[in-house]
Amino acid sequence: MAKKKRRFKGGEIPTASMADIAFLLLIFFLVTTTIDMDKGLGIVLPAEGEQVEVSSKNILNCLINSTGQVLLGKEPVKISDISQVVRKKLQDNDKLIISVKTHEKTKYKDYIAVIDQLKIANATRISIAETQL
Repeated sequence: MAKKKRRFKGGEIPTASMADIAFLLLIFFLVTTTIDMDKGLGIVLPAEGEQVEVSSKNILNCLINSTGQVLLGKEPVKISDISQVVRKKLQDNDKLIISVKTHEKTKYKDYIAVIDQLKIANATRISIAETQL
């Protein structure tokens, strides 16, 4: 009696439910993933078109040039000393508005450092002036 050779049929992976499993995994990861949002600068902007006349004695100009040097009023000041100078000026005039104006090539880190120093000095009225091109 001769033995019949069996042909080995390769195992198959059932793929009928593969799309369902992939879809469920995709939904699971979309739902459980959290996305961190950048907080940015915490500045409250006025409503569009709102303009208020301000006396020139209540404005302190803060100019930042392209090399990161700062003029506060008409005096050069180091970035690290801005908070002390502004704090003294705020004690003299509680209605003081600091107008920050930068050169178009000012580095962003210098701008942020100045804004941080103003916040350390508890300056709540900060105006961001437009740069002229």
